[in-house]
Amino acid sequence: MQPGSSRVTPVPTERALGYYRAAVTTPTPVPLSVIVVTFNSLVGIRAGLSALLAQLAEGDQLVVVDNASHDGTVEAVRELAPQAVLIQNAANEGFAAACNAGARAATAELLLFLNPDAVPAAGFVRGIRLPIAEDRGWAAWMGLVTSDGGKLVNSRGGVVHFTGVSWAGGADEPIGTAPSEPEEVAVVSGACLALPRRTWEQQGGFSPHYFMYAEDLDLSLRLRLEDGRLGIEPSARIDHSYEFHKGKLKWRLLERNRWATVLRTYPGSLLALVAPALLATELALLAIALAGGWLPQKLLAWADTARALPRLLRERRAVQSRRRVSAYEFARRLTPALSSPYLGPARRLPGLGPALRLYWFVVLALLRAASGRSGGSARAGGPRRDSRSS
Repeated sequence: MQPGSSRVTPVPTERALGYYRAAVTTPTPVPLSVIVVTFNSLVGIRAGLSALLAQLAEGDQLVVVDNASHDGTVEAVRELAPQAVLIQNAANEGFAAACNAGARAATAELLLFLNPDAVPAAGFVRGIRLPIAEDRGWAAWMGLVTSDGGKLVNSRGGVVHFTGVSWAGGADEPIGTAPSEPEEVAVVSGACLALPRRTWEQQGGFSPHYFMYAEDLDLSLRLRLEDGRLGIEPSARIDHSYEFHKGKLKWRLLERNRWATVLRTYPGSLLALVAPALLATELALLAIALAGGWLPQKLLAWADTARALPRLLRERRAVQSRRRVSAYEFARRLTPALSSPYLGPARRLPGLGPALRLYWFVVLALLRAASGRSGGSARAGGPRRDSRSS
């Protein structure tokens, strides 16, 4: 087997499709394909799969894509879920590419991407089907992601600063602060992401160039460019063993992918107006990276972005050609607040908060004025651009 190739475990026909026959007679309204990507995930996969398998119904499917684990993950999956479709990559292809491979092997109308260490709570699978069963009109949605055995919020929806910095909303807050009813969010979490197969295929899945981190942000913003609504179903809970610090490579990938997302998804008029803030952010991040010991990773992220720029500009043209909302409508879901606990002392610099709010107030005012002059959004009329887009 050549490096980078993959192998799908051959099993009898019905098992090859990964179908589960539960001891129930009520037909499943919407069949579900659950896609789990693993990489040395033995510690978390046992609890996660055990809880998930107990809830899958007849017609549901489990697809596991393994990125060349060497800790016994594959053997554990075979033991716990012999009916699953198991795709074994010969090398670590990254989270994004592995999700794409899993989606290609999936057969159900509804796709669910679930982290390998995510443990579904009782009623999770029923809850994750509700948005499509109730025809809420969401393009994609997430469950409520918790941590510490369900005591804390891990994510109730992603938050995106207008500079492209993003974080998990509500992280480490008491579970009582989580929403109790379905609501719309700015970004859906890749730890527990559901969407119709047709929507996934229309978007072309995740960008494989991201490898890992921010692929859910990029997909969310692409959907919102096309006037897609994103939501959270709080009755679908998973508990996620989350740890922000996972080595210096993470900083390189986060920064590289932040720039890729901004360049691909921001409408031209928005990109022009936030350019001064983006420059100031880069200068600030140099100092932060130097103090934090990850300056080489920041510089490598710049180099990665420069090398990828021709491709990113081609992708930008394709993404922007599908846009159906004005730059103002797109920007309204971004925030000027640096509220993430993961941002450290930088978010508490004197005067920074008011300055960012004022800057963003002016940007939104200019975008709103431009939107009014060009006739607003194009919800019913196909792709359009406001007068300052590119």
